[in-house]
Amino acid sequence: MPNDKKVALITGANRGIGFETARQLGQKHVTIVVGARSLQSAKETADKLAAEGIDAYPVVLDVTKDADRKAAASFVAEKFGKLDILINNAGIGGDGGLLNAHTISTSEDELQRVFNINLFSVVAVTREFLPLLEKSPAGQIVNLSSILGSLTLQSMPNSPIGPMKAFAYNASKTALNQFTVHLAAELKDTNIKVNSVHPGWVKTELGTQHAQLEVADGAKTSVEVALLGLDGPNGKFVHNGQELPW
Repeated sequence: MPNDKKVALITGANRGIGFETARQLGQKHVTIVVGARSLQSAKETADKLAAEGIDAYPVVLDVTKDADRKAAASFVAEKFGKLDILINNAGIGGDGGLLNAHTISTSEDELQRVFNINLFSVVAVTREFLPLLEKSPAGQIVNLSSILGSLTLQSMPNSPIGPMKAFAYNASKTALNQFTVHLAAELKDTNIKVNSVHPGWVKTELGTQHAQLEVADGAKTSVEVALLGLDGPNGKFVHNGQELPW
């Protein structure tokens, strides 16, 4: 069925930055596909958005499950025939938060768990939805990264992010940025742009209430990049309109 409106799928859209990103895109007349690990959560979120006049649809999408990824892609294909925006928002922190610096003592379990969500599942979700993004006149893949994944800033003497050495989380975001660079290069001659975004230090479960930004501010960069056209950046790492160092 033809659809002239932009269609965006957001993983982890049921709370925090993901929900606020869905709300802000919906307010700009983008149709939202709400990805959440349970149908109840996805439906409740879609209902909240619909109550605000936003066109929203729920899908079960545990990003680690192949069956969920395939079913979600089938739903989008049958309902809309394309996907304009994929926001790989779902992610987790490591053990002990961002300030609990532990490197060599990082467990195998923590590394596997964090990389599975923050990198491996992002690659798998993107692979599943890429054929639908190819049907968009201007597809956007937005990967939710973190400034903590910047090797430049992590290695800089007296860096403001220096104390935040949660190895599993930081390394997963560095690897995610590498995925952005590689996929952007691979797709450079297509209608699809791929970028990493840093939301800022946001008051979420991971960021804690000590963070500087409210959730509404944390969603702004994702929304801005998601709505860029074919003349927008590709293979960049950005926050609030500014390019960040890898």
